[in-house]
Amino acid sequence: MTEEKNRLEKYNPHEVEPRWRATWESSNIYKTDLHSSKPKHYMPTMFPYPSGNLHIGHWYAFSIPDTRARFMRMQGFEVLFPMGFDAFGLPAENAAIKNNIDPAKWTYSNIEYMTTQFKRMGTMIDWETTELKTCDPEYYKWNQWFFVQFYKRGLTYKKESFVNWDPVDNTVLANEQVIDGRGDRSGALIERRLMSQWHMKITDYAEELLNFDGLEWSEKVRVMQTNWIGKSVGAEVDFATPAGALRVFTTRPDTIFGATFMVLAPEHPMVAALTKPEKLEEVTAYQAVAKLASDIDRTAEGKEKTGVFLGSTASNPFTGKEIPIFISDYVLVTYGTGSIMGVPAQDARDWDFAKKFNLEIIRTVQTPADWDENKPFMGDGVAINSDFLNGLNVTEAKTRMMDELEQTGKGNRKTTFRLRDWLISRQRYWGTPIPIIYCDKCGQVPVPEEDLPVLLPENPQFLPTGQSPLTLLEDWKNCTCPKCGGAGVRDTDTMDCFVDSSWYFYRFLDPKNTQSAINSELVNKWSPADWYTGGIEHAILHLLYARFWTKAMRDMGLINFGEPFTRLMNQGIILGEDNEKMSKSRGNVIDPDNLVDEYGTDTVRLYLQFIGPWDQGGPWAPKGVNGLANWLGRVWNLFLESPDKTTENIPLIDLEYAIHYALKKVTEDTEAFKFNTSIAAMMELSNFLGKAKRSNLYGTTEWNIALETFNLMLAPYAPHIAEEIWHRTGHIGSVHLESWRAFDPSKLVKDTFEMVVQVNGKVRGKTEAPSNITDAEAFALARGLENIRGHVEGKETVKEIYIKGRLVNIVVKG
Repeated sequence: MTEEKNRLEKYNPHEVEPRWRATWESSNIYKTDLHSSKPKHYMPTMFPYPSGNLHIGHWYAFSIPDTRARFMRMQGFEVLFPMGFDAFGLPAENAAIKNNIDPAKWTYSNIEYMTTQFKRMGTMIDWETTELKTCDPEYYKWNQWFFVQFYKRGLTYKKESFVNWDPVDNTVLANEQVIDGRGDRSGALIERRLMSQWHMKITDYAEELLNFDGLEWSEKVRVMQTNWIGKSVGAEVDFATPAGALRVFTTRPDTIFGATFMVLAPEHPMVAALTKPEKLEEVTAYQAVAKLASDIDRTAEGKEKTGVFLGSTASNPFTGKEIPIFISDYVLVTYGTGSIMGVPAQDARDWDFAKKFNLEIIRTVQTPADWDENKPFMGDGVAINSDFLNGLNVTEAKTRMMDELEQTGKGNRKTTFRLRDWLISRQRYWGTPIPIIYCDKCGQVPVPEEDLPVLLPENPQFLPTGQSPLTLLEDWKNCTCPKCGGAGVRDTDTMDCFVDSSWYFYRFLDPKNTQSAINSELVNKWSPADWYTGGIEHAILHLLYARFWTKAMRDMGLINFGEPFTRLMNQGIILGEDNEKMSKSRGNVIDPDNLVDEYGTDTVRLYLQFIGPWDQGGPWAPKGVNGLANWLGRVWNLFLESPDKTTENIPLIDLEYAIHYALKKVTEDTEAFKFNTSIAAMMELSNFLGKAKRSNLYGTTEWNIALETFNLMLAPYAPHIAEEIWHRTGHIGSVHLESWRAFDPSKLVKDTFEMVVQVNGKVRGKTEAPSNITDAEAFALARGLENIRGHVEGKETVKEIYIKGRLVNIVVKG
């Protein structure tokens, strides 16, 4: 009979989970009241690209933050945990080309399927209120509106510049999208081309972007952004040449007396004027090769130095010496002035170049006594061979030289940044059309706000021309100038899809707004986001752009704050069983749909949370999934099956301690994103409760409170089984609308001692006992121990002895 009962009562996630998801959706229990008077907690996570299928990495990225969002809701916060789709981009266009399918159809079909998968994940996403898709005209209209506002303020402009050209995807990439000289999506070697492109002036905010005050972000992300912005403080200096003044930027103006050559970037505008006729062929050939290399490849550490002497010289403004002028690819036209003074004794790259071309090396800083004179010295020391700087240390010499430059008019103090303006033009179809019309009479004319959105036309042609498919659509491209009424032509590029993701977290607060891009009142109430989660790979691109966009919105008067996210947490990566990154080629990809089919959603959620620290990730282990499934089965039995018999005698204080210890641990660890140790604490608690279930505590009020508290702890982590248990144990309403319980610190002070139990003077057991236990209670507690009963039952008791705070000795006959 018992066996059949156990079989019938076995937990069945495949019946329970869909039923509760349908109930939650129909009852709308996850709807966020954006006007609530409760304290708010805004927790967006980086929204996904609609690739067509949620992989295990998506589950890791979204289901675990959902646990914390649920926890915060139970803590009394009004929580917004939204979701949308970053729906523009190259994959849809490439899929359209490959499969001869419309990008919109491909994208919306994927979104529909992925939304179903998301709902199966059991999250508390309020789909009805917050969902957005960046490819909807209702969304990208406001991309265009922002573009026009930025244009009016000088934050958006068009200019010719050298760009990173991806020959496979046939489009321009931002510097941030070039990784090790290759396109971040196609993997193709990047070429350098000169093109007229639209930019956004992120450099206007370079200094402010270096300020992370008030942000709880990891040091790693801060350093990555700081290095990318690349602030350098130094001076600009003019060197006289046959073609006019050649201006260089240097962070070491104190070393100018050691400048023995000049180097220009191959693309520098003065190269042509400084190249002697006999050097023209060699220079042109070098420029052609340099054009194919990315900035990262050109400046890679350890790369052999190459270059060409132009045949011209420059005059050192402080020594009067004529020094040769070269071009070399280790100098970038986009950094500083695109030219440098070569000081080989104090710079490693210049040292290598000087050695390669047998150029003079003059030390301007005294080296230590034990220094290898076959190396450059970049440390501090006393200035030498430097006229009026001699005897000063590096800092003093810098200041003195910058004063001299400004007093003599030979140069000036200058701060530069590695950060370049954000290039947003893309020669693709599936993106936001740039709202500019070109008119022979009026020039560049922004599309009037009342005419937005400029809609993407249907039925594009995808040809490998290197131009946007929009250039082929004459009916769409040709239009009327809104300023003079004459003939006009639309801009045929689309915006970088990082524009879409630079402000979407504000649109979540009113995604159906037809009157404005954002609801400023709600955005100011709910922002900055309290927590923002996502991959570390977005540390430079998305996060930097989002910060820039927020500051621009603040300066436009749309919002009253300057940072989008107060706290940032980056998740780790789930590896395959082989400890390698998951990929189809390795055959180690885990399909979460198959796992849910086998184990149910809650088991998959729990395993992902238990696998290790969330910010570190870890390898997939199938046995671990089985272990979590088995644990949920034991939890089910703990709540819903009666014990066969009572075999333990456990003090109430032990139960209270176990519950409040676990509650403290789970509360603190969930707050800190330490989900794995939180689950471990719940497992430890369930083991204790399994033992206590067979004790004198079973069925008491305290026992029922303990079980209820445990289920409340479990609810954010395994929402389906917790809901089912809640109702099966006689509760009304959803467990997810209940309040989190606070632990009682007084219950964590164990005023107990370890009581030794002897029978006839021999130790037969030990147990925890309250310090204030009476003699009678001590004897009863001792006799209730399972391993003591076998020694005393059926035997005559001669006497019982209790030594306070230490032991009980039961003396029996027989």
